[in-house]
Amino acid sequence: MSWTPSSWRDFPIKQQPHYDDKDLLKKVEDELTSYPPLIFAGEARNLQKDLAKVGRGEAFLLQGGDCAESFSSFNGKSIQNLFKLILQMSAVLTFSASKPVVKVGRIAGQFAKPRSSDFEMIDGVELPSYRGDIINDIDFTPEARTPNPKKLLRAYNQSAATLNLIRAFARGGLADLNEVHRWNLEFIKDNPLGKKYEQLSDKIDSAMRFMKACGVDSSNTPQLTQTVLYTSHEALLLNYEEALTRRDSITGDWYDCSAHMLWIGDRTRDLNEAHIEFFKGIKNPIGCKVGPSMGEDELIKLIEALNPNNIEGRLNLIVRMGVNKVQEYFPKLLKKVKAEGKNVVWSCDPMHGNVEKTSSGYKTRDFKNILSEVEQFFSIHQSEGTIAGGIHLEMTGDNVTECTGSQSSPITQDDLGSRYHTQCDPRLNADQALELAFMVSETLKKFR
Repeated sequence: MSWTPSSWRDFPIKQQPHYDDKDLLKKVEDELTSYPPLIFAGEARNLQKDLAKVGRGEAFLLQGGDCAESFSSFNGKSIQNLFKLILQMSAVLTFSASKPVVKVGRIAGQFAKPRSSDFEMIDGVELPSYRGDIINDIDFTPEARTPNPKKLLRAYNQSAATLNLIRAFARGGLADLNEVHRWNLEFIKDNPLGKKYEQLSDKIDSAMRFMKACGVDSSNTPQLTQTVLYTSHEALLLNYEEALTRRDSITGDWYDCSAHMLWIGDRTRDLNEAHIEFFKGIKNPIGCKVGPSMGEDELIKLIEALNPNNIEGRLNLIVRMGVNKVQEYFPKLLKKVKAEGKNVVWSCDPMHGNVEKTSSGYKTRDFKNILSEVEQFFSIHQSEGTIAGGIHLEMTGDNVTECTGSQSSPITQDDLGSRYHTQCDPRLNADQALELAFMVSETLKKFR
């Protein structure tokens, strides 16, 4: 009952920057508070309804996007490429599972990143770690690494512009199922994966012609020409989230209007700290990363703190164990939650537990490890008779070389330097993400 958008400030907090100019920080926070919301409460409620269907096995969750959005690489083409990739993947998954796909992007707000250390040392020089463009710059200089409050405003403005373009794509014709062939990104058209997608497109075209002959077409069924892409990000920087939290005029509830869905990372989920306190009070659908350090009783306490009324679609548990740990740690957590009768959505993040560093200094992820963790996640759910709700991926529609392996994009460690563009962690490129979608679709066919 005593919760307010600022009550988190009375609790210990991790992963926050140190701002030298407190007066400027307060001025920026006040300015953000006066800005329009980026999303509306009704949209967040719609997402919760959709996630409730995911939790019941009536829909599938596809959540994906950038590891960390950047100011320097912000452009319409990259946003369009990611949007088309999500459409492609959802078409593959929908066709195989015969159920709707709930599409959630890591986009329009995914700027802040947790770090394993507050400082970074290069050649004997120690500077604050890069924490994302909303906080400081990636260049290794004292000026670049000093947290700058004005970056909060730039992050808001870029998020608003990104959301505007996403809404235009979703409603303006790019999502039209009649244009399914047009979603094929240029650099995958001529490889075997692109041809496999074209074959699927032909089947969808045939189905569209059949429905049109039966009187069902875009003139009377807007779902054939429009879609919804919800936004999400890790709510790490709580002063930014507080500034965009608004009371809904219809329900009187508080919503964090920076995104439709927010999540808590594995490093900031302490039950007695600030992030849990903030998430208790917002009514958005929320997520929490679940890593191998999570205990069974701790998980139940966390669920009860974040979803005390056991509401369907409210809480998404995002499992990020690593290929060598998921079989050891995940089943006992799943059994405990099932035994306690908790309503949660289970999704698999096969990215964050599978980072490795090459001898040349690049961080990468091996596609076979990503695929194996997803397969184990589905297999464990099948054994327990529970619902594998979805996948959560760091990916891009751009033609990067950041993750090794896969049949469609056989990148080796020697290839990483050619197009390694990530601001933080390695992402699947479009080839790899679409290949993973086809492989997940085969599993969904079995369940169907």
